[in-house]
Amino acid sequence: MSEADEGRSGRPNARRAQGELESEVLAALRSAARPVTAAEVQERLGRGLAYTTVITILTRLRAKGAVTRRRAGRAFEWTAVADQAGLAALRLRRLLDAEADREAVLARFVTALPPDDEQLLRGLLARDLDEPEG
Repeated sequence: MSEADEGRSGRPNARRAQGELESEVLAALRSAARPVTAAEVQERLGRGLAYTTVITILTRLRAKGAVTRRRAGRAFEWTAVADQAGLAALRLRRLLDAEADREAVLARFVTALPPDDEQLLRGLLARDLDEPEG
């Protein structure tokens, strides 16, 4: 293995799946009993991540609406407002918002679903339509 194939730790570079680190940060926030600082998130992850990496991920999650922050002295305390399903839903919404023809995208999405997922979606839509607003 060449030096280019190894990280600073000497271990082979393992590319994370898209969103994996965001998911781990969200899980760390959700498992906390109270709002936590970026340093506390870094400690909870226990993976040797740089503080700046944790801040970057928290900032991205905030931009997506998945976390909030509030000033606590010189630092910020962070709180998760979305779970894994909520984060996935935010990603899907951003993808849909980026398309000009929403109807075509939604139609293709639904027709590409396996029958069980299509039935689940129809059931969820019917349930939402049956619930009174307010």
